Amino acid sequence: MNIILLRFLQFLGVYLGLTTSLYSMSLLGISQASFYARLLASYGCLVVCAFYGVFASIALRLVGQHRIAQWATGRAFKHTMALATGVRFTVISGKEHLKSRPAVFIGNHQTALDVLLLGTIFPRHCAVTAKKSLARAPILGWFMALSGTVFIDRTNRSTALKAFEGAAREMQREKQSVFIFPEGTRSNAEEPTLLGFKKGAFHLAVQAGVDIVPIVAGCYWGVLGAKEKRFTSGEIPVRILPPISTKGLTNADVEELTRTTRELMLKELIDLTESPQGQKAAKATPHRHADPPPVPEKSALRADPGRRGADGVGLSSGTNQRNERREKFGMQVHGSL
Repeated sequence: MNIILLRFLQFLGVYLGLTTSLYSMSLLGISQASFYARLLASYGCLVVCAFYGVFASIALRLVGQHRIAQWATGRAFKHTMALATGVRFTVISGKEHLKSRPAVFIGNHQTALDVLLLGTIFPRHCAVTAKKSLARAPILGWFMALSGTVFIDRTNRSTALKAFEGAAREMQREKQSVFIFPEGTRSNAEEPTLLGFKKGAFHLAVQAGVDIVPIVAGCYWGVLGAKEKRFTSGEIPVRILPPISTKGLTNADVEELTRTTRELMLKELIDLTESPQGQKAAKATPHRHADPPPVPEKSALRADPGRRGADGVGLSSGTNQRNERREKFGMQVHGSL
């Protein structure tokens, strides 16, 4: 036992020392040092908070309050990440909609950093859905299982539907809300866009007869760009949209509900990203000692309001830019559960 503890302390010392060294190197203008420093810090925060979540879930179960375990653990992750990495998600409007209960909360999924989004917005008496394989992950899987996560087997449609049926009954019985990323996977987008929505969240909301509450986080490629090895501090704006009622809807309405909800969220995502607050998170700031990035054509057009196209129409309109972007990303819903 003493040997195990000694090894653990040695590993912890090396981990903390390496993270601190990388942070120090980033202050000297070594661009990739900041990426790896915050990456190590994030994993460290995740493991520590998952450990905390395991014990919190057990303790809360003893007093019949295990349904708030994910909320409590999420808040701990929010604060530790703010201290360790300087990254924050900030709700700028619609916070009152988080009080909806029970409800199906849905959000856009960009990167693994969205775990921090959950830590910021997660309401009490709410559980996430996750792929079944995560249940076998050490520490994190233990916490998720103990805290009431709804595990979905994405490779088996029938078992997935049964899991949603069970979740719908529990939502009605316990007034338990659920959070789902309807895209099903991370987009890793450099622009404000959405992947096609899967229909599981919408089937669940209709079956349970509860509202859908869309949550939109602005594009934060400027804060985290994995391919570019960029991970900086920053504040990412979030909007909570008004609840969408499913009263009177049936499974026949799910496809249209999915389409209109995605369109609404995509519009909000574009507008939020193009806002002054959103631009701070979406645009990358050049590192010191690095060549400045090329200026995109759209930025050049925006900077020159007098420039005109071949047809004599001005090209600097913000409305035209948003329309072009929406055409680029499309409004079509793809895929199903």
